[in-house]
Formats: sequence, C-alpha cells, structure tokens
Amino acid sequence: MAKGTVKWFDNSKGYGFVRAEGEDKDIFVHHSCIQAEGFRTLKEGESVQFEVVEGPKGLKAENVIRLEAAAQPSQQPQA
Repeated sequence: MAKGTVKWFDNSKGYGFVRAEGEDKDIFVHHSCIQAEGFRTLKEGESVQFEVVEGPKGLKAENVIRLEAAAQPSQQPQA
C-alpha cells in the first residue's frame, strides 16, 4: 500500500487526484474506491493510504483510506 496526499477532489464530479509520497505523478481516485461510510469524499491535503493499479487510462488509486480518520479512536457515549 502506498501513502500520499490528496491533490484535489471534486465532490460534484466524484473524483480527484492523489499523489504518492516520493512520486511526481498524479493518481486518479474515484469516490467508489474510498473506504468510508456514508458520503465518500476527500479533502485537499489530507493524508491517505491506497493501492496503485494500472487502469486503461493510467494509474488509479483503489482501497483509499483516510489516515487521519483511521488514527482517531472511536468515540462512544459514556453512561
């Protein structure tokens, strides 16, 4: 799995680009490849982890996980 940052993501179009650490190529990411509950989106500059695959139009990211969200402990109501 590669780590990188979100270059940009357009919510209305449902896609954007990420850049892997140490690489200079942009990698396409579609909202359907984001591992999240509910509305799947990414924020510019957000740290992510993903698999890079060669698609018919070039590199694309799959199984995209937000690193900030994964690092936060789940909050449960206290009784």
